[in-house]
Parts: sequence; C-alpha cells; structure tokens
Amino acid sequence: MSDQLLAETIEIKGFGGDSIEAYFARPAGSGPYGSVVVIHHMPGYDEATKEITRRFAYHGYQALCPNLYSREAPGAAPDDAAATARARGGVPDNRLVGDVEGAAAFLRSQPASNSKVGVIGYCSGGRQAFLSACSIKDLDAAVVCYGAFIVSDPPPEMPSSVRSLLHLTPNSSCPILGLFGAEDKFPTPDEVARLDSELDKHSKEHDFHIFDGAGHGFFAVDRPSYRPEAANEGWQKIWAFYAKHLSS
Repeated sequence: MSDQLLAETIEIKGFGGDSIEAYFARPAGSGPYGSVVVIHHMPGYDEATKEITRRFAYHGYQALCPNLYSREAPGAAPDDAAATARARGGVPDNRLVGDVEGAAAFLRSQPASNSKVGVIGYCSGGRQAFLSACSIKDLDAAVVCYGAFIVSDPPPEMPSSVRSLLHLTPNSSCPILGLFGAEDKFPTPDEVARLDSELDKHSKEHDFHIFDGAGHGFFAVDRPSYRPEAANEGWQKIWAFYAKHLSS
C-alpha cells in the first residue's frame, strides 16, 4: 500500500500519433512498479473511473486511464462526451487498440516502471480489455469486468458499431481474469460459458468467476447496481492476479 500518491491529467500519444488526454496516478516512490491501463466504461472518463485509477496507485501500481472520447468531445463533461461518442457508434476498435498501445508505451517509459503492463476494463471497457489482450502482443495481463458483446453482437435496438470478438480468441497473448455477474444480461452466464469454452479450446490461460446476486456494473460504488460482497471479492482476485503477473 502507498499512502503518498501523485495524480494528474496529462497528454499521451494514442492511435495515429494523436495527442489525447489521460489521467495518470502512481505511488510517490521510486519503484519499480508494475503498471495498469484502466479502460473507462461507456459513461466515460469520469470521477468514478479516476477514483479506480487512484486505487491502483494506492496498491502500488502506475495506472493510466486514457480519455477515449478526447477526439469526439475535447474538454466536454463526461456525460456529454459519452453521448457524442455513442451517437457516432462508439470508439472504433482499431483506434482503441492504438490508444491502449500508446498508454502502455507511456507507462513503460516511466523511470519507476518494471516494464510489465496489464489492462483492465469495465462494461464496454471490459470488451475493450479483451480486444486489447487479443490485439497487443506485449501485454502481461488483462482483467475483463462484465465485458459486453465479446461473444455476440449488440441487439438491433442498441445502435453501435461494435461487433463480437469471439473470432479473435486464438490471438489472446496474455493471461485473462474475467469477473461477471450471474444476473447480467450483457453478457449472460451462457455467453460467459461460451467464451470460457472458446479460450479452453485454444489453450489460453484464463480464470473466470461468476458472482451470484450480482448483475451488470456490480463494481460501481455510485450506482444502484453496486454489490459490495461481489465487488470486494472481485477486488481481491484482481490484486492476486496482478501480483502474480505484474510484479517485478
């Protein structure tokens, strides 16, 4: 644990060399530290996600949350930026991968880095964490928190440019921790089981957990979906997983 933290808004190079906003939190010591790219949920680069980013710093990691909506709505409030991004079909997959690659490169370039980088995402960010694990060869670990539309496409009433990622499963290049709710509809437990089976088929290292009594967004402390028991157990699994794969 690290009581002395540094946190600030910075700019990093993302997809195509674009300068994008990012929130950087880290312990005040000299390290070496493992690093985590935090992928925000669809509501955006908001207070709750920045709090999660600081939580990783408190637990001894460099953590960076890129603002995925920097291009659509620079300087806008999170709700407005998210609405603008949704109206355009969401974040293109290739751009997301480039932004995460840029975030990982920034973290590795820091003097306190031990060169190991993981990724974590929630909701749409969970899908994007899986996409990153299947698209970026030098990640060391990925945590997928109730990632929607990995196994199936969004329903017609939910306009979005995203599509299933199941075909990318053979490309997964790092261990994956998956945390899901038994009462979730995006993804359903059946979809989680299908993804689990697909990863098994391709001999990909992963560890999935489905929490009873929890639905979508059970980590979100500021929402009615919050389930403290599932969230607390989930955090313990995250700490153990990252200690194994991101430690010096």
